[in-house]
Amino acid sequence: MSTDVLLPKIGFAMNEGVLTRWLVEDGAMVTAGQPLYEFESEKSVQEVEAPASGRLRIIVAASGETSPVGTVLGQILDANAAAPAGGAGA
Repeated sequence: MSTDVLLPKIGFAMNEGVLTRWLVEDGAMVTAGQPLYEFESEKSVQEVEAPASGRLRIIVAASGETSPVGTVLGQILDANAAAPAGGAGA
């Protein structure tokens, strides 16, 4: 089982954001509530916490490109899942 890591909507008018950096490397084990990545919206830079515990699989690299709210940036895989082979990277 996996949990999607999404670009959140933090305000009523927010439609998009920019993933500025991952705080955890691809394939690393994370714990629910652990800071996972930072993104920038029109008004601020936000740190987002892991929604679950397990192994992080990064799908979208921190490239500075704008993404719509709800974009799947990564997944948190079951703790027993094998480490990803060459993901998007941090």
